[in-house]
Order: sequence, then structure tokens, then C-alpha cells
Amino acid sequence: MQSVQIRHNWTIEEIKEVYNTPLLELIYRAATAHREYQDTAEVQVCTLLSIKTGGCSEDCAYCPQAARYNTGVNVQALMKKDEVLAYAQKAKDAGSTRFCMGAAWREVRDNRDFDRVLDMVKGVNEIGMEVCCTLGMLTEDQAQKLADAGLYSYNHNLDTSDEFYGEIITTRTYDDRLKTLDNVRKAGVTVCCGGIIGLGESHEDRIGMLKTLATLPKHPDSVPINALVRVEGTPLSHLPKVEFWDMVRMIATARILMPATMVRLSAGRTEMSLSEQALCFMAGANSIFAGEKLLTTPNPSFDEDNMMFQLLGLKPREAFKDEKAAMSVEY
Repeated sequence: MQSVQIRHNWTIEEIKEVYNTPLLELIYRAATAHREYQDTAEVQVCTLLSIKTGGCSEDCAYCPQAARYNTGVNVQALMKKDEVLAYAQKAKDAGSTRFCMGAAWREVRDNRDFDRVLDMVKGVNEIGMEVCCTLGMLTEDQAQKLADAGLYSYNHNLDTSDEFYGEIITTRTYDDRLKTLDNVRKAGVTVCCGGIIGLGESHEDRIGMLKTLATLPKHPDSVPINALVRVEGTPLSHLPKVEFWDMVRMIATARILMPATMVRLSAGRTEMSLSEQALCFMAGANSIFAGEKLLTTPNPSFDEDNMMFQLLGLKPREAFKDEKAAMSVEY
């Protein structure tokens, strides 16, 4: 019997107690939970491609793709399927097992562009990668169309707590985000949902976001923990760099609250040393984005990550591992 139980009834007080645990003890607790539910040598390697860049009507205060901010990001139309599939194959050859396609849309519209994305999803699925999309808000019908095309996961981050959310975004509500997550679940697609720290939020806001995630009827299958990448021209460009120890604390707390979830060390890795990243893996991170860019911001290269994996004795998690495990149980 596992000593660390999966729960959905965490209280704010309980999460505060976990979050405020002395750091070394917190990392030890998180590492213990990690070992009970995961192979600690495995790290899921994901690649994120911006298939439609810039010109977004949203006002997310951190985002260089918002049309209202002058960040130097050029608007680019939706990429062609062949270009996307060539990039996906290159990522697979470099060791990625999940391929995520991001479009700078407020919401999905039922038009030819969405039909083209559905075609891309089918194509990436056919080359044997888990396909993820992040396209903005989705209706239940749109989520089902993506599922029918072979979508494995859908990313839709909460970003921060419900209480602080209005300080960062005004063009859609927190409930809009939760509704999209619900539509994704109804379609049978796995959920990728996390947030960003360093937006000017308090520790209570970080705890509040984790409570929302950890008390969902089903925990997200993936929880990305991002450090704010400060981009000139956005309203948050003046904020200080996120303290590394805050990232470790968030990762460790997420691991304890959601022990079976993939916890992704996401944006901000370019500002971390190898030893700092190693401590994040010790604290329970078991997923990364690989490749030179995260949509429009810098990220470590495949070569750098391969060297890190060799040094730390890590290996890429195989694609569709959960599905294969479920099938083996059935048989």
C-alpha cells in the first residue's frame, strides 16, 4: 500500500503547511512521493511549437504575443501541415515523445484554420508522438473533434490564483478557463494545466492556484510550473527574476499534492544552472520542454538537455506509457 495517498480534498491550511515546510524536509517529502508513483529516472521530453504566432486579442500581462503590446514579435499566419510535421519528426528524432502545438488565439473558431489544425493533429499522431495543443478556449464540440483527430492532451493554464487573476488578465475569466478544462475532460482528452510564478503574486496566490489544481475532480495529468520570462514591452517586464528556491518549493508542493501527475519544469530553465535543474528533478519534476524555443521565448537546446540527461542518469519517458500500462492490465 502506498503511504502517499491521492487526495482531492486538500484545504488551504493543509497546503500552507506543506508549502511552508523547511525546504530540505519539503524536498525529501516530495522525493518520497515521487518514488511511490513514478520512475525517478524517467523524464517526459516535450517539444512546443508556435504554429500561429502573435496578434492575439487577449491582454495577458506576461505574453509577448498579445497584439496590444510592442514586443517585437511579428505576426505569422498558421503554419503549413508539412512544415509542422517536419518539425515534429525532427523533435522525435532528437528524443521528444510529446509534441505540443500552440496558436495565439483567444478561442478556437470553427473555420478552415481549425480544420487544418485537426489535420496536423492526425499527422503528428501518425508518427507516434503524443499530441498536445494549446489553442485558447474550447467548446465541448471542438474538444471532441480534437479527440477524434487523435489529440492526447490539451494545455490550458490557470496562470495564478482566482483572487489575483484579474490583475494579470481581463479579457477572459477564471471560470472560462475551468470550463475549457471541463470540456477537455468530457472529450476524454488528458489535461495539462499549471501556472506561472513571478507575476507579482503573493505566496498565498501560489498556494491558491495549487489548491484549485489539487481539488479538481481529477488531477491534471500534467502540471507545468513556469517562471515568468520577462519580455520587454509587456507590462510585467520590470519584475525581478523569480528566485530559484521558489521554483523548487512550487515543484515539491505540487508533487506532494498530486503525486501521480507529471510535474513539468517549464519556462525559466535558461536562467537555471545544471545543478539547479537537478534539484528540481530531486523535488519531483519529471517533465521538461526541449528545443530552442518555448513559443517565442528561449529554451535550452536538445544537445544541452541530452548532456544533462547523461550526467544525471535520466532517460526520456516513452510515449503513451500510461495507455500501454492500462492495456497490459486489461490483458
